[in-house]
Amino acid sequence: MLPVPDALILQFDRALRTVFAPAASRRPHPDQGLPEAELGEAEKRHAAGLMRVNHSGEVCAQALYQGQALTARDPGVQQALEAASEEETEHLAWCERRLGELGSHKSLLNPLWYTGSFALGALAGALGDKWNLGFLAETERQVEGHLNGHLDALPEQDARSRAIVEQMKADEVKHAETALAHGGAPLPLPVKLAMRLSAKVMTHTAYRI
Repeated sequence: MLPVPDALILQFDRALRTVFAPAASRRPHPDQGLPEAELGEAEKRHAAGLMRVNHSGEVCAQALYQGQALTARDPGVQQALEAASEEETEHLAWCERRLGELGSHKSLLNPLWYTGSFALGALAGALGDKWNLGFLAETERQVEGHLNGHLDALPEQDARSRAIVEQMKADEVKHAETALAHGGAPLPLPVKLAMRLSAKVMTHTAYRI
C-alpha cells in the first residue's frame, strides 16, 4: 500500500487526467463500423445532451471508484474497484468521441461532479467494505436505469450512440454483480433515495451545460 501522501498525489493526477485529458479505450469502440445516421438538428442536440450526461456519469463513476479504492480495507475489494474503474475509463473515451462526432462538448461542470463523487466514494469506503460495495452495487443499478431511459430516448436511427449505451449498460450490470459477489450489503432506502435525487440534479444539469 502506498504512503498516504503518495496515494493522494496519485489520486490528484488521476483526477486531472479524468476531467481534462482525452480518455483511451483498450477495447474497440462499440460503434465501430456503424454508419452515421441522418439526424435533424433537434435530434442531434438531444443525442448530444444524452451522451454528455453519460460522459459526466462516467466522470462521477471514476471519482467514486477512486475514492472507494482509496479507503477500502480489503485488497480484493480494492482490486475489483480498480478493474471496474478501467472499464469506466473506456466508457469515457467512447462518450467523448461520440460527443465530438455530434458536434458537441463535455459538461463544463465535470470538475464539480468529480470532486463531489470522490468525496462520496471515500466516505463509502471509510464506512467499511460491505457498505462500500453496497454503495457501488446501488450506483450501478441506478446507472443501468438511466441508460435504459436513454435507449428509449435516443433517436431510433442513431445506431452509433445506441451501441455505445448498450455496451455501457452491459458493463454496469457486471460491475453491480461483482460488488454483490464480494459481499456488498443492501443500502437503506433513505440512502437510495438521496442517491437518486443527487443523480437527477447531475443529469438535468449536464444535459444542458
